[in-house]
Amino acid sequence: MTKIINSFSDILDKYDFFILDQWGVMHDGHKGYKHAINAVKKLIIENKKIIIISNSSKRKISSVNRLKDLGFNKNDFIEILTSGEMIWQELFNFSSKYNVNLKNCFHIYDHSKEDGKDFRIGLEKFDFVSNVKEADFILACTPFKNTKPLDYITMLNNALDRNLIMFCANPDFVTVENNNEKDIFCMGTIADLYEYMGGKVVILGKPNKAIYIESCKKINQLELSRMVAVGDSIDHDILGAKNFGIDSILISNGIHKDMFENNLEKGLKNMENRKKWNFKPTYLCKQFSF
Repeated sequence: MTKIINSFSDILDKYDFFILDQWGVMHDGHKGYKHAINAVKKLIIENKKIIIISNSSKRKISSVNRLKDLGFNKNDFIEILTSGEMIWQELFNFSSKYNVNLKNCFHIYDHSKEDGKDFRIGLEKFDFVSNVKEADFILACTPFKNTKPLDYITMLNNALDRNLIMFCANPDFVTVENNNEKDIFCMGTIADLYEYMGGKVVILGKPNKAIYIESCKKINQLELSRMVAVGDSIDHDILGAKNFGIDSILISNGIHKDMFENNLEKGLKNMENRKKWNFKPTYLCKQFSF
């Protein structure tokens, strides 16, 4: 059964390693939560080890460099890893395991963002094409500007006709837009749609345990019983922790906040009644704080 806790003080002595999600746990996309900044400082004082695993489509270095602007010290974390980095490395070290010859890439990203093309640096062995009908595979980073999931149907049908593999750099389904607090879809929604249509999708971020294994390579003696994952997504953070075999803490004041409606007990009942979630977090807490 999931246990409701008031703060991380309740479980501090049980764990030595904390795996943190970013959005909804540490920051809102623009600034770090004060309570999260203080919580990280508390963990460091208590000699705890902290890892960041993010389903960001950006490269690892981008997330590392951004921590200072968000109010965090990058040196407080023994590893910082993104789903985007996992996919970049997979393409950079492309092997024959996919049994296809990949050359032409159809890249889905927001052209209005200045760093959209940065993901291509180091992947010059691929040719980036503007028409999916000319592609050998799809690299899905961020949705095109001003689009809705239904806008991708024709493109996905064309991809399906060509039996294209989609490499999804951000497996999240939705995120919260800070300006109006509305959920906006992420690339994971399109990847999920493509898979439902019969397409092949490669996801190496949460909830795939590959990103957890990679993030823990610097740990000499890994005791899974002394490790806990903290996140606000049941589908990614909580399921990812389950797949990796560690405990988890669901932050209720994140993307699922409407389900909890400031009442954790009622929200927990709602969560347990959802048939699609046949797994549960170990703990439920309103926010990442002491």
